[in-house]
Amino acid sequence: MQRILLAEDHDDNREMLMRRLTRAGFEVRGASDGQDALTQALAWKPDLVLMDVSMPIMSGLDATRMIRAKLGATIKVIALTAHAMNESREACFEAGCDAFATKPVDWPNLMEEMNRQFQGRPTA
Repeated sequence: MQRILLAEDHDDNREMLMRRLTRAGFEVRGASDGQDALTQALAWKPDLVLMDVSMPIMSGLDATRMIRAKLGATIKVIALTAHAMNESREACFEAGCDAFATKPVDWPNLMEEMNRQFQGRPTA
């Protein structure tokens, strides 16, 4: 079972996405801020992090940079943001994100992107 860490500071969004991901067959944990996301990613080492870009305490981009510094590319990271401008995309990729998805989340597109990120990786 693939493990997903969902970093999202809005409780309702986090709970809804966690339910959908669990129903889709993933093992899911949630983080409510960037520091929590970093701590959980380093301890739990999920297969993929869905990382909200704008979060309190530590931004999702800063958390991603720190995950990359400590763990390299062993964890896939998909940035989640309401800002779909090219500058936002570039900032996400510069921080080390593997992919970019806009909010509100388009579930079929998110699942498609997650599947692309998992290609070639073993399913436990």
